[in-house]
Amino acid sequence: MWRRTVRSVLWEAKVLRGLFSTAQSANSAQVTSARSCCGVSGKKWVRPSGFDTGVKTYNSLTKQKEPLILAREGVATWYSCGPTVYDHAHLGHACSYVRFDILQRILSRLFGITVIHAMVITDIDDKIIKRGWEENVSPTVIARMYEDEFKKDMLSLKVLPPAVYLRVTENVHHIVEFIKGIIGNGHAYATKGGDVYFDIQSIGDRYGRFAGAVDAQGEPGTSIKRDPRDFALWKQSKPQEPYWESPWGRGRPGWHIECSTIASRMFGSQLDIHSGGIDLAFPHHENEIAQSEAYHQCGQWAHYFLHSGHLHLKGSAEKMSKSLKNYITIKDFLQSYSANEFRMFCLLTKYRSAIDYSGSSMSEARTSLGTISTFIHDAEAYMKGQLQCSPVQEAFLWERLAETKSSVVKALADDFDTPRAINAVMNLVYHGNRQLQPVSTSDGVTRSPAVFGAIVSYLRDVLDLFGIDLLHSKQAEAVSSCGSLQGVMEQLTHFRSEVRAFALGHLDGPSTGSPKKRGLDPQRTHLLKACDTLRNDLVPLGVLIKDRGATSTWEITEGKQSQRGQRVHDKDHDKDQETSS
Repeated sequence: MWRRTVRSVLWEAKVLRGLFSTAQSANSAQVTSARSCCGVSGKKWVRPSGFDTGVKTYNSLTKQKEPLILAREGVATWYSCGPTVYDHAHLGHACSYVRFDILQRILSRLFGITVIHAMVITDIDDKIIKRGWEENVSPTVIARMYEDEFKKDMLSLKVLPPAVYLRVTENVHHIVEFIKGIIGNGHAYATKGGDVYFDIQSIGDRYGRFAGAVDAQGEPGTSIKRDPRDFALWKQSKPQEPYWESPWGRGRPGWHIECSTIASRMFGSQLDIHSGGIDLAFPHHENEIAQSEAYHQCGQWAHYFLHSGHLHLKGSAEKMSKSLKNYITIKDFLQSYSANEFRMFCLLTKYRSAIDYSGSSMSEARTSLGTISTFIHDAEAYMKGQLQCSPVQEAFLWERLAETKSSVVKALADDFDTPRAINAVMNLVYHGNRQLQPVSTSDGVTRSPAVFGAIVSYLRDVLDLFGIDLLHSKQAEAVSSCGSLQGVMEQLTHFRSEVRAFALGHLDGPSTGSPKKRGLDPQRTHLLKACDTLRNDLVPLGVLIKDRGATSTWEITEGKQSQRGQRVHDKDHDKDQETSS
């Protein structure tokens, strides 16, 4: 259903090349070509012309659902604000990135849209500089260390990487040119001290697209600002801070300008989708819009702004945040739960809604996944003939499957309504489970394995659409929770050793207490053979048990047993046979 053909992939690659070619042409022309953009005034959103995806999405610019219309057929340009890399990423970050990863997967795998996603890495910032001072290392070392950790965290959560990560420090020269363009268009001014500010009054009533902007007091600044709401595009460097040369003196970029510049460098003067957490709507995204439209001299730079809701610890009204010290790192979280479980946790609420994190909410996600997994296991057993059931209402199940497929597509086309889609999936599982009623005998009963095969295939496809892979989840969970696996194996090996010791036990000799070999009780031979069978059966599963006299050890091996492992088993088996003879 969601597999693209080779022909469509080649066509998308052609479109992709054309897109980058267009963006490069726009960038090379810089301000001159950018001025050819439309000159729409005011705050009114204008529905873009182009390719209608059939999806409706909530647009923060209009505060209502709008048809998602793309500039190019089958291609969505998407920019997102990445992390400021000065510390560990936490679940609040993970929630936003996983949610938007799910949305991008839905667009690409269900609706056939090629998503070209660019993400900025803020690798120069006051917080990074401060952390460098605290650690007595350069800001660059801090930024690279936490950037690498962030990328690893995203991979561990199965977040697809963007088409490109773009660092601020590698684009400062482009930022300088972008600021010069805004000044040239009359929308920014430089101070004698070497700072550059955006001139809010120069854009009239165009400022204030998002809630909070109308009554905003603006950034802290000096009296040299023309308006309290004016914000920094370029900041004069302070002693011992990193700096770059510019026409206004040594300094570094302001926060907001980095995103406008990098998004424009990547996609030119028009962007389909911009995403981020709801806390970024104002002032960050508000200021991005002001800068970008001032530079490009156009009335609508980004057509859609998508914002994800905050993650809260249950019982707290405050969002999870580093500054509030109420966060859980992604690494710590993955010690207790899997990436699949976190995705299901995100799927159970709408992406733009606030979400409460607690043990009970994670338990709900785990239970939902477990219900699906158990059904798939039972359905497979039925298809293999290992589960005998009463006659199945096959036509009814085919109808439920068709209804589920339709309901899922409708739900996801309606502002990516994943809770409604998951509810439809769970309803299908419920009806499937009701048909799998075990009976002691089923002689002569007509079986219906095909419909269960179709349901299982669909469930795997729809979960894969959301980034959940049940086929390999057990292996992944075993690796990620090796502590639990070790505990199980320790107990199993200890129990087996005690059974072996009993099976191999000898009768005591005379009063000296020395052992005297008199052979095994024939009934104990069966126990010994059972121990050998268990040991040999575990080898193909990647567990190697080695018998060492009265005790045994174990280890995890890769793949099937090696020749070395086979020799160890043969020797152990020979020793057991000698002992029992």
